[in-house]
Amino acid sequence: MMNRPELADFLRTRRQGLQPEDVGLERGPRRRTSGLRREEVAQLCAMSADYYARLERGTGPRPSEQMTAALARGLRLSLAERDHLFQLIGHHAPQRAIRDDHISPALMRVLDRFDDVPAQIMSGLGETLRQTRVARALLGDETRFTGPSRSVFYRWFTDPASRNIYPEEDQPGVARIYTAQLRRVVTEQGPDSPAAELARTLAQLSTEFSALWSDHEIGLGFTEQKRILHPEVGLIEVHCQTLLDPDQHQALLLFIATPGSSSQEKLDLLSVIGNQNLTIGL
Repeated sequence: MMNRPELADFLRTRRQGLQPEDVGLERGPRRRTSGLRREEVAQLCAMSADYYARLERGTGPRPSEQMTAALARGLRLSLAERDHLFQLIGHHAPQRAIRDDHISPALMRVLDRFDDVPAQIMSGLGETLRQTRVARALLGDETRFTGPSRSVFYRWFTDPASRNIYPEEDQPGVARIYTAQLRRVVTEQGPDSPAAELARTLAQLSTEFSALWSDHEIGLGFTEQKRILHPEVGLIEVHCQTLLDPDQHQALLLFIATPGSSSQEKLDLLSVIGNQNLTIGL
């Protein structure tokens, strides 16, 4: 059963405890409340302001599990708080398995500081959990995928279009790196893990993956510099910095170009135009 009064109070206290700076928002001179506004939380949770307001008033419909997870992410809840939220709404709390979409509040706060930089949080399975707006402009919306396609490893070996992000001469090396990275995760998580199941699936679907897997390469990784082929602005060279959260099995990736370079100019352009298609009307 959904505990509406407790849920309303929990949402309200967590909203009031969040500051604009915690989620990458400007405080502004006209802010009268100490915490976030309801409409700001609604935006963070990708829901309507009316829907969220009704939940805080205790009159809203019961959120689905997917919507509950969105509330937990938007409010920057800890794992314990997330489980509590699920129970208040009347859902079973998600098992704290190795594969977990919940992002720690600390990692979310770091990501919020980089709104004008291409940055994204990824799981050990290569699933993009969150992106900044510039990361979406640079790499596309990688959070839109469902099922096995959520994993970049799966997309790489089953969808040829996913490779267009890298120059053709770089693609064989990327395939080896992705295979080695997946093998590392399988070793860490064990033969009954989602990572192992993904490897077995790819071995059946892709002869390339099967051949690379049999090479048993381990320890491969991207160098600090990566070349990304953007469909509108062309080749961009970036330095990829990684911040690991071992407890959550997640990583925050930052893509930074050399100051003053043509690649930096292209990133600046993407920061302005976002996901607009530059070729429209030409």
